[in-house]
Amino acid sequence: MAPTPARKSKTRQPQEAETARTSLTPAAWVEAATEVLVDEGIDHVRIDVLAKRMGVTRGSFYWHFKDREALLQAVLNTWHQGATEQLTARLAGASASPAEQLRDVLSLPFRGRSATRAARIELALRAWARRDEAARHAVDASDAARISYIAQLFSALGFPVGEARSRAFLLYTYVVGESLMAGQGSAAQSGERVRFVERLLHTPL
Repeated sequence: MAPTPARKSKTRQPQEAETARTSLTPAAWVEAATEVLVDEGIDHVRIDVLAKRMGVTRGSFYWHFKDREALLQAVLNTWHQGATEQLTARLAGASASPAEQLRDVLSLPFRGRSATRAARIELALRAWARRDEAARHAVDASDAARISYIAQLFSALGFPVGEARSRAFLLYTYVVGESLMAGQGSAAQSGERVRFVERLLHTPL
């Protein structure tokens, strides 16, 4: 009688288990945390929730982050770098013309799905910032950096420093408001608002 073939063990080998724990990058955890923040709010951004979503154990998390607070800080840092530092660098690099860069800033709320996703993240972050000092600091820092960038463009167009900053604040609050109130009016009406704001803020007092 032929011997029965030995069954392969279903137990994951130590090396395989380690690979599963470390295959996810910190960026993957940050992305998952951001999605939960947007969909469910900051209270649901927990290690157990994220691990279940990603199909790994809680222990996998600690290969990349000391604790939940470290992950939350990484979420804030990643958002600031992408939505403020990298964005303004791209806008500045796209054209040497201050007027054209301002036109690009005004177009940000209307850039399709990427604009919709950015607005959802921003709305979730601002809600979080009302309750948390670290989030509030990150949002305040991003607002200040964006306004400073826009003010430099108005200064380059010849407006005095104080007036350039006031015009930058008005333009920025318009862009934020347009982003968070997507769907208000038709595409034609949105275009009319953009053109009106551009004319208004470029006209000397």
